[in-house]
Amino acid sequence: MPLVAHTDLPTFGRLRDEGEEILSPARALGQSIRELHIGLLNIMPDAALEATERQFFRLVGACNQIAQFHVHPFTIAGLERGPEALAHIERYYESFEQIKRDGLDALIISGANVTHDHLQDEAFWGPLTEVFEWAKQNVTSVLCSCLATHALIQHCYGVERTRLPAKRWGVFSHKVVDRRHPLVAEINTRFDVPHSRYNEVFQADMAKHGLKVLVASDQAGVHLAVSPDGFRIVFFQGHPEYDDISLLKEYKREVLRFYRAERDDYPPFPENYFDPATQRLLSEYEAEVKAARHGATPLKALPEEEILGHLDITWRDSAKAVFNNWLGKVYQITNEDRRLPFMTGIDPDNPLGL
Repeated sequence: MPLVAHTDLPTFGRLRDEGEEILSPARALGQSIRELHIGLLNIMPDAALEATERQFFRLVGACNQIAQFHVHPFTIAGLERGPEALAHIERYYESFEQIKRDGLDALIISGANVTHDHLQDEAFWGPLTEVFEWAKQNVTSVLCSCLATHALIQHCYGVERTRLPAKRWGVFSHKVVDRRHPLVAEINTRFDVPHSRYNEVFQADMAKHGLKVLVASDQAGVHLAVSPDGFRIVFFQGHPEYDDISLLKEYKREVLRFYRAERDDYPPFPENYFDPATQRLLSEYEAEVKAARHGATPLKALPEEEILGHLDITWRDSAKAVFNNWLGKVYQITNEDRRLPFMTGIDPDNPLGL
């Protein structure tokens, strides 16, 4: 929570000039400690449905301990679901109609798997854009992850993502581009973020449409950007919500796809993720998989237990910090009635007063 400038101490002015949030006494009196209601639109496939829940719930739960967070998971039509996932959704998820009736203070939209070259051809495109349109009018801030970022940029600004020559896959170093923006306040100026995607919206295209880039990588492109108003929509191209084993699980799935002849080439390692010892172990395993694919030997299980102790998570603290800053700002400007996006006096076109 921010400092309150209850005196004329010059330090308050100096901190404000450095980009820190400093509240006036009048503004502070207009806020109350209360609960926040966060929606999670989970459009991940069945295999990642519950893991995605845990990842985003964990980041929200690690935020400021003064507020009480109620997270409301829901999903949309147009996604293939098996019986177990459907039962899970039926038991634990809310409907979008219920979400609209009750309102939200903030909304997180997960990534998704796609089956078409163009997002507008996906069966879930219509339902997803319906959520976008409602959230733009009724929710204080929307945070988009990866595929959701690409979809919303296309829907709002007409920019289609570009297919990359190869999958952008691994853990990459990023640098804070705009140190004064409140979303990156008190965060290391350089930190890691995992990426896993075949497509990209480039920084030049974002800038052309007024999006403000906050964090980017020379190797991986833009990770964090915001809408022209500075806050209403937050865009992630990376996956700060990932667990330490997430890329290992993806690598395992790609290895099995090679074994089943669903891909011709053996998958490369995610960049900057496996240490040399793990790479040696997995190179030995590659020979076993290739032999098994040709019927020479049975397929052995990937030696996950031997790998787990070698995995580092170098992005969790920065991910928590960004989420804490995001929800802290939501807390400061959202209306106490969660059906309304802002408290009195907040400018929707510049909600943070930047």
